[in-house]
Amino acid sequence: MGSAPRNPEWRADAPDVRVLDGDTLRLGERTLRLYGLDAPERGQQCVTPAGQTYDCGGAAAAALAQLVAERAVTCRLHGRDRFGRALGVCQAEGVELNASLVSAGWALADGSRQPALVPLEAAARARQNGLWAGGFTPPAHWRSGR
Repeated sequence: MGSAPRNPEWRADAPDVRVLDGDTLRLGERTLRLYGLDAPERGQQCVTPAGQTYDCGGAAAAALAQLVAERAVTCRLHGRDRFGRALGVCQAEGVELNASLVSAGWALADGSRQPALVPLEAAARARQNGLWAGGFTPPAHWRSGR
């Protein structure tokens, strides 16, 4: 398991948790990407139902920041991404961050890695939550076109 992080679980107290973007946290000195989802990047523009553009990456980061605000975070690790960042399923005082972001519509599920997130994405889309309220380019496509 050369690509797996040494510790199967990471924890950080509330003062040591920082949101880097909509799917990436800093836990003390360590960086972790939320496993099984993809959120828009800061600066990525999306469109509201009224046709106005907004920074949906910033909105996704704000949603994650609200979930972790003043809370300790614990993450179960699931290997590393292609950039060497740890991947994890995280909780902040009993609230699973991965599922909450997808359910709120601020991240897309990666069904090949986290099949349980797919119905949460479908429900967010049906309710027109978050990104699904307007128009957006999937984050992976947006990154490849920059």
